[in-house]
Amino acid sequence: MASGNAPLDITNPLSILDHAGGVLPSNPAALAQTLANPTSALNPQPDGTTSVTTGGGLSTSLSILILLTVLTVAPSLLIMTTSFTRMVIVLSLLRQAIGTQALPPSQIIVGLAMFLSLLVMAPTFERVHREAIVPLQQNEIDQLTAWTRAKEPLRDFMFAQIEHADNWGDVMMLLEYRGVKKQRHEMTRGDVDMLTLIPAFVLSELKVAFLMGFRLYLPFLVIDMVISSVLISMGMLMLPPVLISLPFKLLMFVLVDGWHLVVGGLLNSFAVATPVIG
Repeated sequence: MASGNAPLDITNPLSILDHAGGVLPSNPAALAQTLANPTSALNPQPDGTTSVTTGGGLSTSLSILILLTVLTVAPSLLIMTTSFTRMVIVLSLLRQAIGTQALPPSQIIVGLAMFLSLLVMAPTFERVHREAIVPLQQNEIDQLTAWTRAKEPLRDFMFAQIEHADNWGDVMMLLEYRGVKKQRHEMTRGDVDMLTLIPAFVLSELKVAFLMGFRLYLPFLVIDMVISSVLISMGMLMLPPVLISLPFKLLMFVLVDGWHLVVGGLLNSFAVATPVIG
C-alpha cells in the first residue's frame, strides 16, 4: 500500500483512498481488535457527540463516501481504457446511416458493444488476472504492486491501438501541454503516464471510430442520392426520400450480410497488445 509520503496518483484508486486517510487498513490486527471492541473506536467530541473513526483517523461515513466515489468512477475509467468506445460509436453511426433512429434500440447497441469489448479485451483481462489478481489473493504481493502489475496490460493495449492508428500526435500534444518537451523518436512508453495515456487513447479511438463511421455512411448515402434523383425526375417532390430509401437500405444491408461485415471489421480493427519494455 502507498505510504502517506508517496505522491498521489489520481488514476490509482488505492492511492486516493490511502491519501484520504487510510481507508484500507495496513494493520489487520488493529482492525480485528477494533471490530472485537467497537467502543475503542468511539471518540467523544467537545459538543457532546461521539464519532466513529477508522485506524487512519477518518470518520467511517466519510470513508464510505470516498469508497463509493471511487467505485462510481471505476466503471467510467474502465470504459475509457477498453475497446468499448470504438464499438458503441461505430454501431451508433451505423444505425444513423441506415436511417432507423430507434432500431436497434440503444440497449441492444450498448449490450452488443459491451460483449464485443469483453471478447476483444479477454486476453488483456486474463493477463491482469494472472499477473496481478492471483498473486494478490495468494498474498505474494501488496496492493500497490498489484495495481502496478494490473495497469501494465491495459497500457500495452492502449499503446497498441495508438501505434496501430498512428495517433502518437495526440500523446505528444498532451505531453507538450504538461511541459514535457521530447521528440517522437526520443519517446518511450515509460515516459507516458496514465494521466496522459488515457485521454490520448480516447482521442485515438474517437478518430478511428469516426473514420469507420464515414466509410459505413457512403453506401447508404449513395442510395439516398439515387432515390432522391428518381423522385425529383418523377415530380414527386412532396414524398420524403427517406421513406422510400429505407426499405432499399435494409434490403442491401441484409443481402451483403452487413452485421457480419461490420462486426468482423470492428474486431479486426484492433491491434494485438504486445508487452514492450520501456
